[in-house]
Amino acid sequence: MRRKAGLVLLALAVFFATTAPLLRWYAFPRLVKIPPGRYETMVLEAKPATLIDYGTMKAKKVPKVTIVQTLKGNVEASEKIERNDGDSSRDVVVWDTLSYVQGPDGKMVSKIPERYIFDAHSQEPVHATGEMVDGDPVRREGIEFKWPFLTEKRDYEYFDAQARVTKPIHYRGTRTFRGVEVYYFEQTIPWTKVPMPKTLPVKGITPESIAKTGTTRWYTTVRKFWIEPTTGAPVYGEEIHKEELRGGTLLGDRDKVTAFSGHVKMREDYIRHTVDLVKSQRVLVLLMTSYLPWGFLGLGVLLLALALWLEARGRSPGDPEPTGEPEPRPQPVNA
Repeated sequence: MRRKAGLVLLALAVFFATTAPLLRWYAFPRLVKIPPGRYETMVLEAKPATLIDYGTMKAKKVPKVTIVQTLKGNVEASEKIERNDGDSSRDVVVWDTLSYVQGPDGKMVSKIPERYIFDAHSQEPVHATGEMVDGDPVRREGIEFKWPFLTEKRDYEYFDAQARVTKPIHYRGTRTFRGVEVYYFEQTIPWTKVPMPKTLPVKGITPESIAKTGTTRWYTTVRKFWIEPTTGAPVYGEEIHKEELRGGTLLGDRDKVTAFSGHVKMREDYIRHTVDLVKSQRVLVLLMTSYLPWGFLGLGVLLLALALWLEARGRSPGDPEPTGEPEPRPQPVNA
């Protein structure tokens, strides 16, 4: 009976010991993914800020500029790309995003749509028809919006949607933010000539009409992210953002005018919501990468030890070792 129990325990030990690495290296990449139908809204504010008045083409100080960022997963587009991709093992996510900028009066200043296509697990960009920023086709390199699961302490390539370029975003150390251990990253985009937004607040003023005057738009930013490394999710972000219009007849005798300048930060209620969400998602990722693999490995070792103990107990110390030779028969005694 003990021998049967020992064999069962040995089989279970082998099962759990072999399942542990499979969870980490096989199941994790296939099961932990960004859902294709995800929907999120984020509100950021610059208080105070400098903003151009397109009616007078002059910059003015305002108490607040609000940026509303919406992110919507396009399931139909994801499935179409997967069918055309030819790689059935890869799950593709399509995010249709919108950055909507409004002044202190609530009126629209600009709005820039994007379509971001990427691998659901690795966050590597996937190049497919429809990838764009403000209607212009782009070919992204590097990450945008989200870091990979199990983010490393190193620099990454990050895509800047305003300049349509990819630049390094640098790891600057480990910090604690609202009780969460995070990696801090920072990217600087130097002054760069960028396209005008296609949607502007004043009727009759379009990118084409501005281009005819010879006036150009320039942009620089210092981008900061606090990333929870297990999920790769930003728990907080800031930008020191500046835009200028330069040259041309539109500005009269001025060389340049500030179009926007402000220190953009996440609004407090969205910070709290994001931190709570990331904390819950972190537990799910750790189940696949740490808790279950190490737990299964420890259980396998324990079961193996128990199986060996039962085998040892099955043999009594006083039992003679079998020799394989037949015992001699007793001889009859003659009277």
